[in-house]
Amino acid sequence: MHVVVVDDEERIVTLLTRYLAERGITTTACHDGPSGLAAARRGDADAMVLDLMLPGLSGLEVCRTLRAEGNDLPVLLLTARGTLDERVAGLGEGADDYLVKPFALEEVHARLQAITRRRAPREDDHLRVGALVLDPDGHRLWVAGTETEVPRREFAMLRTLMESPGRAVSRDRLFDEVWDDDTDISSNALDVTVSRLRQRVEGGGVEIRTVRGVGYRLETTR
Repeated sequence: MHVVVVDDEERIVTLLTRYLAERGITTTACHDGPSGLAAARRGDADAMVLDLMLPGLSGLEVCRTLRAEGNDLPVLLLTARGTLDERVAGLGEGADDYLVKPFALEEVHARLQAITRRRAPREDDHLRVGALVLDPDGHRLWVAGTETEVPRREFAMLRTLMESPGRAVSRDRLFDEVWDDDTDISSNALDVTVSRLRQRVEGGGVEIRTVRGVGYRLETTR
């Protein structure tokens, strides 16, 4: 299991990460809302321990953003007061469970195991990178939770890049995927399409990087 631990109190983050490491759980430590959100978007976590009060973005805002993007990462919310309003608000924004500070480390572990077991397996074939969700069959794209119209060629290019996140995709492969056997295209057609696609996915937590002499690579921003 890999867990993102987000709390602005360094002592709590240290305690949690050390305790979880002793149980064979790897962690990513974050101390503010934006860095926690970025870590959750990377897609390598199985759960998140998220403090309610954070600088930059609150725990509620982080949770709300993830759910709007279609990210179903299990979230264990930490709250200092644990009032009914806070608990209701947290669960209403998509948190899976909550703990009131101070808490027992053993209970954190138990609750993480519980919420990860409840996580339903994805039955769809949607592609997810950063805050992008692409439905190949339905020809639909969501950027940070908002559906966006995408022309056919840009969609084909984005699909190819999202199928290989973090890896360089050659220009030749992109030409084959986007234009098939059509040779009646200008030499800079690929670059123009990439430029338009970059504008279309802006705000989606990703970046299309040029790999000189090779092609392009889709990366999540942090």
